[in-house]
Amino acid sequence: MNPPTKLKYSILFLLLIGCNQSVQPVDDVSADFTAAIQAGIEKHIEEQSNLNGGYFKLIFNDRELNLKLVRVHTEYLANLGPNEHFACVDLASTDGFVYDVDFFLSGEIGNMRVTETTVHKTNGQPLYLWEQNDDKTWHRVPSDNASPELLGVIKEQDQFEFLYKIELPKITDGSRMWIPRPVSDAFQTIKLNYFNSPVSQIVLKDKQHGNEIYYMELNSDNSGKTIEISYNVSRLEKGVYVDQKRNPNNYLAPNRMVPANAEFRKIATEVIEGKLGHLAQARALYDHTIDRMKYIKYGDGWGKGDAVYACDVKSGNCTDFHSYFIALARAVDIPARFAIGASIPSTRDEGGINGYHCWAEFYTDGSWWPIDISEGDKCSALSTYFFGHNPANRIEFSHGRDLLVDPGPASGPINFLAYPVLEIGGENVKAKVEFSFNRLSL
Repeated sequence: MNPPTKLKYSILFLLLIGCNQSVQPVDDVSADFTAAIQAGIEKHIEEQSNLNGGYFKLIFNDRELNLKLVRVHTEYLANLGPNEHFACVDLASTDGFVYDVDFFLSGEIGNMRVTETTVHKTNGQPLYLWEQNDDKTWHRVPSDNASPELLGVIKEQDQFEFLYKIELPKITDGSRMWIPRPVSDAFQTIKLNYFNSPVSQIVLKDKQHGNEIYYMELNSDNSGKTIEISYNVSRLEKGVYVDQKRNPNNYLAPNRMVPANAEFRKIATEVIEGKLGHLAQARALYDHTIDRMKYIKYGDGWGKGDAVYACDVKSGNCTDFHSYFIALARAVDIPARFAIGASIPSTRDEGGINGYHCWAEFYTDGSWWPIDISEGDKCSALSTYFFGHNPANRIEFSHGRDLLVDPGPASGPINFLAYPVLEIGGENVKAKVEFSFNRLSL
């Protein structure tokens, strides 16, 4: 079935994600509704799969897809109004693609049925976006015809409050945690509003890259507690810039997950053949990465920024895209470095954020060029923009790989730092992390 072409104002929050945007309700959805919507969609997929040889069947582009459930996006679950609900689901196909599928549901808790199903994205690339009309209804816009703002880009400047929230799991004595501390630079001004924590913290400095990192020691009394950090952020659009703080040649050295090897040299040499100068060569590597990689967050190994994994599997998320590019660039003597933070939604002014986002920079002719390959891949209309620009609607947490601090984790240098590194009894443990924002008047 096809989804409605217009949605009522009561579901204004259903801004079905563009490039790196997320759906958020105007009002908080209760935990009961969230659990019920998730259970309803999972039950529907399971029942349909049981009827079809273990696969959820879906017709897309005049062919039948055989799909398996990857995950229900709990951050996108929404109550649209009386007995009307929405869910966004990742499903993996036997063709090796991941499809982002939008489900609309009707009914009361415990008795929901799916009324509409549509493919919204293939491998992270949106097929359409939603734009608001003057009468407060919404209509679809093909991604090729969408404005930069609808595609996730705010140019010139942006200003917002950013909330970094951590829910601690069961903690035992001797637990430690490291949290990124974003700092002001030429493109962002960071002001701490508050830091609510059950324990005190100190600020460490990364020895190689200069990142600042909160460090705290936890005990069993902190189990289940919440840490909240709020910042006011003023951010400028980032273009090509000069940075003389560090020698660019330092960014030719390999990292643990971005090694130097013969395969990277072979690939990079072939890609840049006939290209004169590092700028043209970097663009060739940028385009090659878009052509080679698919944005797929499925299976084991993605999301670590492992350049070898990305090279072999040819898929992953933003960390994998940029690690692969950095390995190729360094292989042909182009300094390149990594940065990570969060992308702030452009089509709404408050709500949740769908996790971290990362990008890269390369050096040539005395300047650093910011690039965002995974966003260029998702939105082909912006692929040229993202070669040399970061939009204003983002915050940078840290930069570089293999971060060294004292005291540091038992596991060694920190691969990269966006989510907290929590160590319990010398072992890494995940904590639940939520990002949210509130846009401020300029």
